[in-house]
Amino acid sequence: MKNPDPLLVKNLTKKYSSKTAVDQVSFSIQPGEVFGLLGPNGAGKTTIISTIMTLQNATSGTIEVFGINPELKPKTAKTFIGYVPQELVHHGFFNVEQILFYHAQYYGIQKKMSDFSYLLHKLDLYVHRKKMVNQLSGGMKRRLMIAKALIHEPKLLLLDEPSAGVDLELRNSLWEFIHELKSKNISILLTTHYLEEAEQLCDRIGILQHGRLRRVDKVDALLEQHSSKRVSLMLKTPKTSFSHPLLESIDPTYLHFRIPPKMGIQELLAKIAIPYDEVLDLQVEPGTLEDVMENILNSEEE
Repeated sequence: MKNPDPLLVKNLTKKYSSKTAVDQVSFSIQPGEVFGLLGPNGAGKTTIISTIMTLQNATSGTIEVFGINPELKPKTAKTFIGYVPQELVHHGFFNVEQILFYHAQYYGIQKKMSDFSYLLHKLDLYVHRKKMVNQLSGGMKRRLMIAKALIHEPKLLLLDEPSAGVDLELRNSLWEFIHELKSKNISILLTTHYLEEAEQLCDRIGILQHGRLRRVDKVDALLEQHSSKRVSLMLKTPKTSFSHPLLESIDPTYLHFRIPPKMGIQELLAKIAIPYDEVLDLQVEPGTLEDVMENILNSEEE
């Protein structure tokens, strides 16, 4: 029999009086998968995570964590989950090591201070381990929250904007650490406004708008199907003037075109009436997740 998915969300709906924050959302996460939830502010990303954590009750629909319903068995379900909320949590009366020590005890885990060195090193907190939490920068507090979330060795990690307030160098080290967690078969649900972060980390992405899940697919498939590409052509006979709706710009060497998703080079050449043997050089710049988001969010809902 197939093992249950680390996370299964089925027809999840959350309503606040007349407002529907999450509307019939369904997705699942596989072992060792990084699944990204993207969308504008108010799309429902944080509401979904807080419902998984039973911080809010669903209006309808079901959630399962390794086959366990968190609403029915919250303590059991949460032993599998590490949660990093978007808001920074302050513990001003303790130092970094003490926070991890007491958090481990919350889960009934007996650990010595030295047991935390792996997480502290990986999250660049080791040299700050004796600092009081209120002396830490916002980025350090964010990394401390990630260390807390991992203290009980969960198999599912919920990261709500993990890079918020983290500088570029530390963000890159955090990305490396997330890749390492993935290699250990830890499943991750990630929300982020940094599209580069989603592109670097996620295996699949779900795009939310007005509480509805507009698309779910692998990153490569979304880029292929929903992003425009920039194609630059160098011709044997340079053109000083050229006009076409797909033409983006022209310079002494290249004609630069912006072509829609799914259009190939042969189709472009046919549309602009340039024979292939006239092309001396061809450069293709792939689309980005920003293109994907713009195209999907601006398209009519199905």
